Amino acid sequence: MSASSAEDFEQCAHIATALLEDEELVRKYKKSITWGVQRYQNGRSSNKKRKITVFPCNDCDVPLARPFLCLHCSYAGCWNNNHMVDHLKKADHLFCVDAKSGAIFCSQCDDLCYNAKTEKMYLASVLSVEEKQTRFQVSNKPREPFKAWSPSEEERTALQGTVSIPCQGRRGLLNLGQTCFMNAVLQSFVHNPLLRNYFLGDKHNSKLCKTEDCMSCEMDKLFTEIYSDELMPFGPVSFLTTTWQKSPELSGYAQHDAHEFFCLALNSIHSSSKGSTNISCNCIIHSTFAGQLQSDVTCERCHNVTTTVDPMFDINLELKDKDKGNDGESTTLMACLRRYTQPEKLGNKEYSCDKCRKATHDASKRLTIRQLPPVLSFQLKRFEHKTSEKSASARKLDSVIRFPASLNMMPYTTFSEKDNFAGAGPEALYEYDLFAVINHEGQMNNGHYTNFARFQDQWYRFDDDKITPSTLGDCLKSSAYMCFYVKRHLEYKPHMTPAYVLVREAEAIREKEMEKEKEAAKEAARMKEVEDALLATV
Repeated sequence: MSASSAEDFEQCAHIATALLEDEELVRKYKKSITWGVQRYQNGRSSNKKRKITVFPCNDCDVPLARPFLCLHCSYAGCWNNNHMVDHLKKADHLFCVDAKSGAIFCSQCDDLCYNAKTEKMYLASVLSVEEKQTRFQVSNKPREPFKAWSPSEEERTALQGTVSIPCQGRRGLLNLGQTCFMNAVLQSFVHNPLLRNYFLGDKHNSKLCKTEDCMSCEMDKLFTEIYSDELMPFGPVSFLTTTWQKSPELSGYAQHDAHEFFCLALNSIHSSSKGSTNISCNCIIHSTFAGQLQSDVTCERCHNVTTTVDPMFDINLELKDKDKGNDGESTTLMACLRRYTQPEKLGNKEYSCDKCRKATHDASKRLTIRQLPPVLSFQLKRFEHKTSEKSASARKLDSVIRFPASLNMMPYTTFSEKDNFAGAGPEALYEYDLFAVINHEGQMNNGHYTNFARFQDQWYRFDDDKITPSTLGDCLKSSAYMCFYVKRHLEYKPHMTPAYVLVREAEAIREKEMEKEKEAAKEAARMKEVEDALLATV
């Protein structure tokens, strides 16, 4: 957003005036934000409990989980009981700040007001703290410094005449007839930061793409609709039509499984992405969801280990018998992960040792995660199918699964073993934060999919076309069917060129070669004409 367009959204002239005239207020604002970010960062560790400084309200002594600080004195007060607002009126002070979000409350406007300059100061303060406090700093390899985007002359020309709109990123999706399974997955895609940055960054343009039934084009259209200024619910009709064409099993108006649609969508987007290949693909889907599973089979007789590595795009977690009761007992996502990565005995004739050269009854198999993806997707297997000679049955498992807001994946990786720990790297690269959850309500034959998703620091509940402000606590209490976590710190690969850039460069090289071939053909034709003219005169 340009400076002029950003000012159009500003409602408070008092803040703008104070920023120009009161240097002490600016200093106090930056100091408050720095304190708030440091306090928040210290409490985010997923594997260590750190002591967090908690301010009490100066009036009621209630500990302030989200403190508001007066920008004119040392007063800290609570918001829910109006103590901060009352203080501003009694002391005749103008402003207070939410130390976590950087939002400024103006007592004269009686509202939280947006200001472009304070927004820049807030982002700069947050960035400064994070660069200094990063916990994966290594010797002689400092964190890559942030560089603000500055448009080139070509980009300035392209932006002329454009109109800025607020990117609210929250829009309901119409149920087109038993399509809640699709809507829940699409909302998780919309709130996926890597997919969002890719499609909003115009890495795939549906108006320029010539591929028929292209799922990447449908994703581009979806993000365009969601991040528009339109507030009415959007009906993803063409997305549904393309899905039916890609998968006849998901066509029609019967109820379908959200996880099945999730897998189909990933495969279809991958197939239509720029730079998609069958080997070492770095398309947007592989760059976002792809990891590696390592399977180690150990012969108990000779201790020979057979290792295989397979790709993974999500992790499917079983619910054990003790998790299936309806007596209020619950388990955790971490317990499911521990069972997933525990060694298990193989049955008779399931393994033939290459070293022993015969089938063995003493062998164990263990799965671990060899390579973690930027986005982790978990599916909890709540739908159980049993078949026997006499009948087949299916049921839904309604057991409560507690899942965390932050997750450390180090214990479930191949590097968790002492022998492999040297290659593990900084522990901070194993930390993930929750950003979306898909829920299934009801039974198998008459259920309904909804989901929770995080937009910046605010949680929302999406129920098709209905959007309800929610909280992280409500999300963590929900009955999860799929959970999505994003890496807190993405690995920086300065020497890796994205696939779309490689394709663009290859196209440019090919165009130059074609131009050279045309010029060479013209030159050859011209020389032929000269030779023919000389022969005619002889």
